[in-house]
Amino acid sequence: MASLHVRNVDDELVARLKQRAQTHGRSAEAEHRAILQQALFEEPGQDFDQLAARLRKRLEGRHHTPSEILLRESRDER
Repeated sequence: MASLHVRNVDDELVARLKQRAQTHGRSAEAEHRAILQQALFEEPGQDFDQLAARLRKRLEGRHHTPSEILLRESRDER
C-alpha cells in the first residue's frame, strides 16, 4: 500500500482535522483516509440525500403555513 505525504498544511486546517478525527473517534491518519475515500469514491448525492432525510425527520409533525396564505395575510394588513 502506498503512502501519501502532504506538506505546508495550514495550522488551522490541521487543528480542524484533529477535531474532526476526535469527533469520529479515530486517529488523524484514519480521518485522512476517510476524507479521501469519501471525496473520491462515494456518490456525490449521498450526503445530500442523508441530510435531506434528517431534515425531513426533524420537521415531521410541524405545522407549516402555505406561502399563499402568508402573502394574503400580508396584503390584508396593508
